[in-house]
Amino acid sequence: MKKKLLTYYRGLTGTGRMVLITAVAVLASVLTVSCASSRGSSYGGEVTGVGGTSFSEPTPYGMVLVDRGAWKMGAAKDDSVWGIKADPRGVSVDAFWMDETEVTNSKYKQFVFWVRDSIIRERLADPAYGGNEDFKIEEDRDGNPVKPHLNWNKNIPWRNANEDEQRAIESVYRTNPITGRRELDPTQLNYRYEIYNHTAAAQRKHRLDPARRDYNTDHEVSTELPVISKDTAYFDDEGRIVRETVTRALTGDYDFLNTYIVNVYPDTTAWINDFDNAYNEPYTRMYFSHAGYNDYPVVGVSWEQANAFSNWRTEYLRRSLGREGVFIEPYRLPTEAEWEFAARAGNSENSYPWEETAPMDERGCFYANFKPMEGDYIRDGHLITSRVGTYAPNDFGLYDMAGNVSEWTSTAYTESINKLTSDMNPEYRYDAAKEDPYKMKRKIVRGGSWKDVMHNLRSDLRQWEYQNEQRSYIGFRNVRSQVGFARGNRNKNRK
Repeated sequence: MKKKLLTYYRGLTGTGRMVLITAVAVLASVLTVSCASSRGSSYGGEVTGVGGTSFSEPTPYGMVLVDRGAWKMGAAKDDSVWGIKADPRGVSVDAFWMDETEVTNSKYKQFVFWVRDSIIRERLADPAYGGNEDFKIEEDRDGNPVKPHLNWNKNIPWRNANEDEQRAIESVYRTNPITGRRELDPTQLNYRYEIYNHTAAAQRKHRLDPARRDYNTDHEVSTELPVISKDTAYFDDEGRIVRETVTRALTGDYDFLNTYIVNVYPDTTAWINDFDNAYNEPYTRMYFSHAGYNDYPVVGVSWEQANAFSNWRTEYLRRSLGREGVFIEPYRLPTEAEWEFAARAGNSENSYPWEETAPMDERGCFYANFKPMEGDYIRDGHLITSRVGTYAPNDFGLYDMAGNVSEWTSTAYTESINKLTSDMNPEYRYDAAKEDPYKMKRKIVRGGSWKDVMHNLRSDLRQWEYQNEQRSYIGFRNVRSQVGFARGNRNKNRK
């Protein structure tokens, strides 16, 4: 059986292999849901605990487990040359899964194409484009009304489409007036999603019952409803995205549900706008669209777009898992602490993902893709980005934690962040309102990039960028909090 399965696997394409791997993972997850010990009612009325099920999470595709651990976060030594003052502090983080590599153009394209296909399906169901009801489900099998949703089992007629269907398909494309090429219209590729703010909802000050806001009976608790702020987004009459932060009295759990609409297409012009008087037009034209760059890290994506991708990736997996999807923690950007712990492989002495301070090994092979010398980008073998996984991984099995592209984290930037955050799973989040000063919209990026000198590759170095900026040297990777007691890489020799 194993031999037949291996032969079948080798005969599949990349997409087919991914489907097979996902199916096996789902089967494994089902098989690992086991009944708990039924110690129950045979002990003469003594409390013995209830039974239940346990869920052992399958290894997520393309991820490795970073086991929980503690280390000294921040620079361990002063560096007078670069003005770095050592200010390490002990912190601990729980276990999480992390992408082996940065998110690639290929993976991000899957997101873009999904958004494209969702728009086409919506229009195929629209009476203005023929009104094919098969593309949108509004009733269950028994004819009872359900919340309308797209039917992804109905294939888009890319070939042999009738006139109305062809209009729906062509509506998301445009003809470049200069080149005459047919291409996607980036302005239409908007993704709407909702995020429930569990942190805000859990705070005592936001409870509807005044008696539960403060348990100190010496205090007189106000009976007025708490005031909350939530993000919302919608399209105006002219089809433009409107983002607002609504401040109002709390009415219920719905007030902690935030709505976002994000245009998902990367800014391909970043290659030109980031570098004055440089001939980077080929990257603008080809880096995201040409298949030759599929395995390169996606760039030109903002922090907001990276979060939208993370949400879509979560929902995409949960739909495939069915009922088991409820056990899956969401994909998300790593916190700054998670990122640093993973990059340093849990070793407080490591300033880089590797143990040495030199950028290359004894054979002269570089550890990362960066700018080795003034005006010399290619000494490490690459002019711009490189294929993900080109260089050796760190001790946790993670690639490109230094160089290639800098990476977004979920953490907001402030000069006093060390004083504001806990020493357990430290995180500082600030969801900036539209009207907030621009400096309040800074997010921490880590790792340095292909354009940076070696100093900026340090794993203990904090940098930042504005959340709506799209740079040719910033990408991202996802993490997922561990569920249960999944097996993964465990490193015992941490310092």
